[in-house]
Amino acid sequence: MLLWRTLEIFVSLSLLPVGSALQNGVGVKPAMGYNPYNAFLCATTEAQYHTVAQSVISLGLNTLGYNYFNIDCGWQATVRDSAGKITWDTTILPSGVPALATFVHNLGLKFGVYSDGGVFACDFVGGTAHYLGSLGHETSDAATFAGWGADYLKYDNCYAVNSTDFVDFNPPISIGTHYVTMRDALAATGRPILFSACEWGVQDPARWPASAVANSWRISNDIGPPASWDNLFRIINQVVPITQFAGPGGFNDLDMLEVGNSGLTADEQQTHFAFWAAVKSPLIISTNLSAISAQSLSILKNTRIIAVNQDALGKSIAFKRRYTNDHDVWSGPLADGSTVAVVINWQTTSRSLTFNLADVGFSSATATDLITGASLGKLTTSFTTTLAAHGALVLKLTGGVAAPAPTFTFYPATAGTLAGGAAPRVVNASVTVVGFVGSGGTLTLSGVDGGAAGGTKLLAFDYINGDFTFTNTACSNCRNVFVGVNGGAGVQVQMPISAQTWDILFSGYLVELPGFKPGKTNTITLSNPSAFAPDFYRVGVAV
Repeated sequence: MLLWRTLEIFVSLSLLPVGSALQNGVGVKPAMGYNPYNAFLCATTEAQYHTVAQSVISLGLNTLGYNYFNIDCGWQATVRDSAGKITWDTTILPSGVPALATFVHNLGLKFGVYSDGGVFACDFVGGTAHYLGSLGHETSDAATFAGWGADYLKYDNCYAVNSTDFVDFNPPISIGTHYVTMRDALAATGRPILFSACEWGVQDPARWPASAVANSWRISNDIGPPASWDNLFRIINQVVPITQFAGPGGFNDLDMLEVGNSGLTADEQQTHFAFWAAVKSPLIISTNLSAISAQSLSILKNTRIIAVNQDALGKSIAFKRRYTNDHDVWSGPLADGSTVAVVINWQTTSRSLTFNLADVGFSSATATDLITGASLGKLTTSFTTTLAAHGALVLKLTGGVAAPAPTFTFYPATAGTLAGGAAPRVVNASVTVVGFVGSGGTLTLSGVDGGAAGGTKLLAFDYINGDFTFTNTACSNCRNVFVGVNGGAGVQVQMPISAQTWDILFSGYLVELPGFKPGKTNTITLSNPSAFAPDFYRVGVAV
């Protein structure tokens, strides 16, 4: 058994099950297509829709799987027609939605429509547009969308509480019921319509489970506009604890692609695209295709990366290792028995980076670079290459030989010495953690075994961090702890959220630290001088 299996990377203390996928005949693989929002906001015109749809064809994107052409906010009227049905703004779509659907279908593309599970829909003018929403009109609107020939519905989450609460990241109601109601309304039409739940990660949809409600569910607040590397960091951290919920028919949606838009370098766009693909997020292009650069277009047309996204197994990559402020390592299985590994350079400069195969459970494997297509031959122990600032290494590994799995001696956090406000917290009948570490609070474990030789040791942390955010912060969807060995200076360790609640454990966060002495005389001190760290369950030291 590999280390990454035996550690059970994600452990739910509340025993939440993984739900079965929505069986609606579509969305077995992540959706691929186009949506104008990141390029045109809610102001796309009929002429622009026609131009961009034709660009999908002329650029050959449809032949690669980008088959859904979706409209977004701004198409709706602000009042229903005389029969109470949802209708369009004739200044935006003078020919109407049915005519646009026909235009898109005649190009050989599938047509996607947008609505909202609230009183009004989202807009980009502070909630003042009051576009029609579908709350209370689900049956009628679903029938209308089906009658127009819709193949896809993006269902947003503005004004979900009432007519005055525009955007609410902590609503006093369960918004999942809005999505269940629309799911059932779509099913009643008899038309296969891919259902994309766009509720921004509110109330942790992966654990509803949304997989029984929608074909994809947004896990986070918007990726933009504007595009930024900080947005990517926030979203990557937010998907860490929920990759296991993705599978055929239902996928974590990390939001639309920013490839082609300003705000990201070409290397950042490549990392963005490769990570989204490997985590099995829908690949929805959202840029002005009439002005896209050749470099950005080549990123979107990389058939090797697309194949990872569309792999029949449908399994997401999972978080394996973070080297704080240096690089991340993620990996996951493919249908042919191979493994895809994604290494992200967190540094802001181009530099030499070494990928350790043990971080994905192998001692050796044969590798192909999925970005360039180059065959790298058999790799043993590690692979060193040059990565651009915020660049990525994406490898397909075949014939992997399992690395020996380390074993750990575990030290319960509650057995440590607590100071400065650090205190135990009962999670459930069998688990107690130590919280309030940081901001003056410290946890010190004594009598830690450094083995016969001491030196550098591999540590494994089990912790809880429910400090999620919908905005960019200094450590978006993560917390820092500083780990000191034998009174030495604390080393920064950056830990992503374990869930959006404080009762779900992340198990096996690995850190390698020097400074251990031989024998059982070592101390490990956890602190943070300026902010709170996660709550800790135990710390393991490799034997």
